[in-house]
Amino acid sequence: MSTAGAEPFPDWFFERDDPSPDDRFYAPTRLVTHIDAGAIAAVGDLYAELGVDGSQPAGGEPQPRRVLDLMSSWVSHLHSAPAELVVLGMNGTELGANPMATQRVVQDLNLDPGLPFDDASFDAVLCCVSVDYLVRPVEVLAEAARVLRPGAPVVLTFSNRCFPTKAVHGWLATDDAGRCALVAEYVRRAGGFAEPQVGLRTPARRTYRGDPLYAVVARRLP
Repeated sequence: MSTAGAEPFPDWFFERDDPSPDDRFYAPTRLVTHIDAGAIAAVGDLYAELGVDGSQPAGGEPQPRRVLDLMSSWVSHLHSAPAELVVLGMNGTELGANPMATQRVVQDLNLDPGLPFDDASFDAVLCCVSVDYLVRPVEVLAEAARVLRPGAPVVLTFSNRCFPTKAVHGWLATDDAGRCALVAEYVRRAGGFAEPQVGLRTPARRTYRGDPLYAVVARRLP
């Protein structure tokens, strides 16, 4: 996909098989995980590698971190809790069960992509296995750039699982490599970020039988 001067997404791209209000779909409480143990561990390892959880770095003290977990649920997959973890999602009961959360916000980003936080107020923005459901992803990521401090990362992780009736058609129309390119393009179009880094965080598929875990990471520009 190109960056500067990129063509608009086609009209059908962000349509979904189930266009009904998302609050109906997410009203039932689902205290389950949507990727397997290997993929969950890979998410936590990535967060620790990026220094956005509460782990202690080698030879130093852990730094206070304020982290925003978008489209969150009852678990945020961090190995250890940051000083502050703000979870934003659709189901208040699920958010209330998140043991690491210090603040909970119920919000449908497909209705309102604006984030109710101050500029440059977070040290990381996370979004785990949910970017495929966003109908306005570029607007959401532009808001992520706004609330991030300079140099802080946005971390978008995803697998090949989804609720297919709620995933956008553009996501369903491509393969894993295409989805990696798509998420990177969302980040570029949002603006405010350095070039996104894309990678597979679980072992290569030829030797690995678990859920693949892909990540797109980009840092806020000064």
